Amino acid sequence: MTATEQRLTELAQEQFGRTPDLDTQFADSGVSSVDAVAFMKVVNSDFGLSLTAGDCAGCTTLRGIGKLVDKHSS
Repeated sequence: MTATEQRLTELAQEQFGRTPDLDTQFADSGVSSVDAVAFMKVVNSDFGLSLTAGDCAGCTTLRGIGKLVDKHSS
């Protein structure tokens, strides 16, 4: 697990009240689209990013978000 994935797991635990699997799709873990948008706002704030909905369109798992965050953090 990368440092980014670890931090995303912690943020997800805080946001959703449970620790999601890195490779489980949000929809399959009961995360609504509204909750996913709210989570991305937390991610942007925590990592100092300005990712848009378009940037996140293909990210359906925490691992996918981690890759996106790492890509935009460099």
